[in-house]
Order: sequence, then structure tokens, then C-alpha cells
Amino acid sequence: MDNSPNEPSLMAGGLAVDDRGQVTFVNGFAFERVRRFYLVENFSTETVRAFHGHRKEEKYVFVVSGSALVATAALADSGEPKPDVSPRRFVLSSRQPRILHVPAGYANGFRALEPGTRILFLSTATIEESQNDDYRFPYDAWGADVWKVKHS
Repeated sequence: MDNSPNEPSLMAGGLAVDDRGQVTFVNGFAFERVRRFYLVENFSTETVRAFHGHRKEEKYVFVVSGSALVATAALADSGEPKPDVSPRRFVLSSRQPRILHVPAGYANGFRALEPGTRILFLSTATIEESQNDDYRFPYDAWGADVWKVKHS
């Protein structure tokens, strides 16, 4: 993605199923700028891992199994939270393959919505670059309601 959007965005994928099994894909995603990856699985659906932001680094989020509520929130140029901006919430599921792009200048976090949820994070920075561009905030920096499951 050379022309990365300045706001979080979703890239749709799909599933192909036949009598042999299934293939999960997001064919529109290119790994050109990815420098590393990590896989995260919480022990509890009550655990919230948030918020973690970067001013230079970008992240791509893919739910390998289960489902998760992922939130993104814009950072000020100083790296502090923008108090007047509400976080955006995304529900990602392995049953509907998609990649969430979290651009530079955003904090992100997640809460697993079901046991066994596994999330793959792809990063555009090395671990050393990431450590020098690291902004961490409490899970409720933008309010605790961000993490509540909304019933329609």
C-alpha cells in the first residue's frame, strides 16, 4: 500500500470453501513495507490491551481465529491523545477476513470477544524503531465505554 490512507481503513478479504477445506485470503494486501509481525492471544475476553500508539509506525491487524473489538484513536502531534476525538471501533472476525490498517499517528488496542481469539499484527517498523516511537496510554484514556459490547 504505497498510498496509505491517513485514517484507519479496512481491506476486505474472503473465504473459499470446497470439499477439501477452506482458504482464507486478503488478496489486495501487499507485504512491501512490513518489517516484522507478532501474534497475540489473551487468556481472557475481559482483558483489554490498550492503548499503544506510534507517530511513524503503521500497523496492520488481522484476526486469525475468533473475533475482536479493535479501537483506534488519533494522536496529537505531541504524541498525546486528542481529547476531542472519539475512538473508532472495528469488529474483526476470522469468519469475515479483513485487514485493518492503523496508520501512523494513531493509537490502537483490542479486546478479544471470544475465547481462543488470535490476532496477527504486522508492523512497518523494526523493534528498535518501534521502541523509539512508542506512546502508551491506559485502556480508558478515551473512556472505558470504548470496550463495552454494544447490544443492538
